[in-house]
Formats: sequence, structure tokens, C-alpha cells
Amino acid sequence: MERHTTANHDISTWKGTEISLFREDLLFKTKGSISEKSFYSYFKKDSNKLPRIDVLHLFAQYCGYQNWNDFLSNNRPAPQQKQLNYKKWLFLLGSTGAILGTLWVFFFTPTPSNTFSFCFIDQDREERIINPPISIKVLNSKESPFDIKSDSTGCFSWTTKDDFVRFSITSPYYKDDTIYRSYTKHQQEQIQVKTDDYALMLHYYVNGKIEDWKKRRKELHKILADEATIFKILPHGVGVEMFSKDDFINTLTTPTQELKNIRIIDSKRVNGKIVMLKFKSSL
Repeated sequence: MERHTTANHDISTWKGTEISLFREDLLFKTKGSISEKSFYSYFKKDSNKLPRIDVLHLFAQYCGYQNWNDFLSNNRPAPQQKQLNYKKWLFLLGSTGAILGTLWVFFFTPTPSNTFSFCFIDQDREERIINPPISIKVLNSKESPFDIKSDSTGCFSWTTKDDFVRFSITSPYYKDDTIYRSYTKHQQEQIQVKTDDYALMLHYYVNGKIEDWKKRRKELHKILADEATIFKILPHGVGVEMFSKDDFINTLTTPTQELKNIRIIDSKRVNGKIVMLKFKSSL
């Protein structure tokens, strides 16, 4: 609702464009998605069974938690702490000493390290990408993945004991990429990033001129009969979803991923107007 204020507050009423926007939002924030069938199974009807654990992990991450277990631990009453006896205290003290000793060796033993520095350049404009910042996920094999963003100058640095760095980059208006570099003595490398034409079109739709968009809507109103029967064939044999004329026009004039994958299966015209239309989406 923060990103798409026009969506209905009751998720069970969502269809078409609202479902597509939610799935795209989920993909953008978690790099994972759910099928349209799963959405209908768990949101459009009452279900006494939880989704699969991987789906629960996605939903938890979408809400700002690390995973489903993290969500549960932060939303369940904490169990009452049992009183520890004397032997348990001794065991804990001994374990703590061993852990502290290990941490001392790990953090205070000097190890060689290499610092990599990169700045991201818009390939078309040949300027640094400042806003929005580039999202970076460091993927070195011996380290846990680490998420970071480019700074206010469009750059980022990473220090590691490895002699290489591998990371992926994502951005709303630029194409995803994965970069691998071996360590050199160069102070800073300029990395050119390709623009995402579809994302830029979406940006234009939201922030630019809308005269062409209005013209397209008028054309659709002319060729679709007011009482046209319009329905979408849902995947996996779930059934069909009925659309009003206005709902279908909204779908065709909102640049979602679903719009890119819509395929008209059948249609019928009377006196130059479409009175029946059947379509599906491969999204």
C-alpha cells in the first residue's frame, strides 16, 4: 500500500493489475516470486493450511525480516526463562571464555586484505548513477552474501582477504548484472551499466507526458462495447476471471510485466465493436 496507494485495502478483492503489481513488488524486494495459482490459493479464499516454507520465507523477507523463523521469533511471546543452576552457570562461563578466546584470535590476528573500489556509470549519459543508488550483493564464495548500496557519489568499496570480488547489481532503471574482478592496484574502476528500456518507459508513464496514454485509452473505449464479455483464462486450471470494460482498459494501459505477456486467445465483433474477448497471461 505504501508503493501502490490505489490498491484495495482488502487483499481478497485483488485481481488482474493489483495481483501483478504485488508479484512484481515481491520480486523486486526479495528476488523471489509466487505463482498466480498460489496467490489465489492463499489470498482469494479461506485456507487452513500454511504455504510452503520457501513461500513463508519470501513473505517474511518482504515484511522486513530475515526469514520465517525470524518473523516468528519477533512476533511470539518470549518463553519464561528457566532458573539456571550452579553447574549450568559454570558451563556457560567456560563456554563464554572459549568463545571470547576464539573471537580474539579471529579479530586481532592480522591478515592481509584487499580493497576494491568501483563507480557506476550510465552507459548512455556517461554520468555517474547517483539516484536511485545501485543495490549491490557481494557474492564471494568464502563469505556470506552481503547487501550494500552505492554511496552519494555513485561508488562503493569492499575490503576482503580474497584476491577477487564477485557481486551482482540491481536497480529500478538499469539492467541486472554480475561482475567479477581480480585484485589490481588500480585505485578505482568505472563500471558502465546498461539502461533498462522497459523500466524507463514505466518511469516516463509515471512522471512524463501522458497525452499518448490518454489517446490510447480513448481508442480502447471506442472499440470495446460497454457490455463486452471479457475474461482471463487463469493458469493451472484454476478457472477464469471476469473483467469489466474499465478494468480491462486499465490493464492494457498500465505498464506491468503482465501487460508484456498478455495474449489474446479469441474475440468477437459486432458492428465494429468487440463484444467478447478471451485472453491469458504467461506471467
